[in-house]
Amino acid sequence: MKSGSQSGFCLEFTCFNESPVSALKFLLSRLVDAHAELLDDLFISGHVLCNGRQVDAFGLCAEGDRLSVILPDHEEGEVDTGWRTLWQNDALMAVYKPHSLPVSRTTRNLYNTLVSLVRRETPYSDARLLHRLDTETAGIMLLAKNASADRYWKARINELIVEKLYHARVHGVPEWQSRYLSCQLSEKQESAIRSQVYVVDPTCPEMYKNPKQSRTLFRVIECAENDALIECRLLTGRKHQIRAQLAWLGHPIVGDKVYSNQGRYYLKRIESGLNQADLQDLGSPFHCLAAVSLLLSIDGQEIRLSLS
Repeated sequence: MKSGSQSGFCLEFTCFNESPVSALKFLLSRLVDAHAELLDDLFISGHVLCNGRQVDAFGLCAEGDRLSVILPDHEEGEVDTGWRTLWQNDALMAVYKPHSLPVSRTTRNLYNTLVSLVRRETPYSDARLLHRLDTETAGIMLLAKNASADRYWKARINELIVEKLYHARVHGVPEWQSRYLSCQLSEKQESAIRSQVYVVDPTCPEMYKNPKQSRTLFRVIECAENDALIECRLLTGRKHQIRAQLAWLGHPIVGDKVYSNQGRYYLKRIESGLNQADLQDLGSPFHCLAAVSLLLSIDGQEIRLSLS
């Protein structure tokens, strides 16, 4: 996927249909409504290609063909599109999501998202997310290959995913080797960053919107001079749980714009953008958190998925 200042954003698909299908029919189900409405003009203006050659609306696309659509006035945010498949069965697939790749549509990215890339680049054009990761968090994601698998497994997600392990690179070296933290997390009234969550202060509960109990087991894996790598075993799954808890413990994640440096780099990025000096101070262009292991239970069989 790439965009160019003159040609516009180039959206590419692989055709996995066993029977030939018209380019129009193929694209109608794969473009957002605003772009689907422009298809007549895109075909006429030569902005739709099949295997590098212009194709009209009724031109047929066969299995293995590459279909390209150039959207002249569209731009996507720059992201890492290098996802990859780690494991799959008939209904499910586990993939690696890189740092900076959003899992689903955002204001800046309609097509360069994990679920959109999986739908374009595999036979699973109706793939669905079974859970989520923050845009800047990398690691293992589990998807259902179709709507039927999504309905079945989403209702059983807590039985399916038995264990989640993350690795976080944090500022500072903890005084503890392992730490169990049980606390309430909540968004806070009048917070400068609306999405930020906080460890609830029981002396002023009126400041918090919807407290939820959260539990994590932390273990130090390795230490450097000014930072450490920590294993995080999630025992609950709350929004920003690891990031907020580690910041509260005094060890915010390297690169975390919300939970380090009092959130000033998050606010600056919105207002004016970040420069190289800002990124150097943060320690990373993205927060250094990755989902490194999932333990699945499928029909009584345990399957361990890990990043090598």
